Amino acid sequence: MYQPLADELRPVELDDVCGQEHILGPGALLRRIIESGKIPNLIFYGPSGVGKTTVANIIAAKTQRKLCKLNATTASSGDIKDIVAQLDTFLAPNGILLYLDEIQYFTKKQQQTLLEHIENGRITLIASTTENPYFYVYNAILSRSTVFEFKAIGPEAVARAIRRAVAYMEQKTGLKAQLEPEVLSHMSMACGGDIRKAVNAVELLFSAGIVENGVIRLTLEDARAVTQRSVMRYDRDGDQHFDVVSALMKSLRGSDPDAALHYLARLLEAGDLQGACRRILCSASEDIGMAYPQAISIVKACVDTALQLGMPEARLPLAQACILLATAPKSNSVVASMDAAMADVKAGITGAVPRELQNVHADGTGFEREQGYLYPHSYPGHWVRQQYLPDELKDRKYYEYGDNKTEQAAKRYWEEIKR
Repeated sequence: MYQPLADELRPVELDDVCGQEHILGPGALLRRIIESGKIPNLIFYGPSGVGKTTVANIIAAKTQRKLCKLNATTASSGDIKDIVAQLDTFLAPNGILLYLDEIQYFTKKQQQTLLEHIENGRITLIASTTENPYFYVYNAILSRSTVFEFKAIGPEAVARAIRRAVAYMEQKTGLKAQLEPEVLSHMSMACGGDIRKAVNAVELLFSAGIVENGVIRLTLEDARAVTQRSVMRYDRDGDQHFDVVSALMKSLRGSDPDAALHYLARLLEAGDLQGACRRILCSASEDIGMAYPQAISIVKACVDTALQLGMPEARLPLAQACILLATAPKSNSVVASMDAAMADVKAGITGAVPRELQNVHADGTGFEREQGYLYPHSYPGHWVRQQYLPDELKDRKYYEYGDNKTEQAAKRYWEEIKR
């Protein structure tokens, strides 16, 4: 029966696990918990291929409990009931260690069926998820579990795993591997911190490599072929989407054009043209606003052009928009003033519209004079002192001029007029 290389080489000791030194290194908390043998309910959170399942298997091997595995994408409530039925029988005399992969796909009701049994300790739950557990896991499960975050593996650790896989395949096949320059560095970067992808890529290279005189050539061209797009960790409905669009927005706000272009490239490579356009348009008002009011018109033109062109040409006007926004002067006066106004409205602080501003419902009958509205264009500087806010809010200030050249010029202009 075929067994993937990544499964054959799966570590059986903590010292063999690549990366995760922050939780598995000497003296780290999760390592100490595992070595104590007293395993609490655990939730492992992180991208795929970084060791969550491997660590769960190592924990299971160190306990005397029966190991049951479920994948939430295919498991049902009936599968949970079958596991519960084994409790207090000769099948599981010391209780059950349940490894539940992709727990985010279990419904709230399915997660609730586990509560009673993980509460009394008869079932120890080790769950893994690629999504933020604080959004996707039922609160009652979270309160009874300890969350550990697994991070993407760094290139150096991936390179070590690739070397180990190559050595294993040399021994297994009896062939001597000859790696072209840059094969190792390319694969260690291109697999996006996913050990499983890296090791399985080695297996593919050995399956398709050119063999001459007992030597198998692993070429850079083949390495690029087996790792294409592997580096992209992206899900339009998951954490990766929100992380990348957030990083794009914050890079624009932070005036870093290089970072903005990087995250734009990640969005476009993942095919998320709409997500990129939406954040770029938002930044024009939220982060630049009145410091460069023309920015939103230019950015809107860039976005419209991108949507009309489609990929791959759409990358050019969007890159232009990102560079413009990242290098433009910044002001958050628009969002700050609007948020302050919205807060009052949501709090019910409104009041009646002043009589001077109310709509005139009859024409030519003198209502304008009774209304008392002063027409600003009839006065010098096109301004006249008049109350516009309701009485309850007449002294409220929402908009504060930003400290940029454009808003300060407007401030000086109106101070002179209103003086």
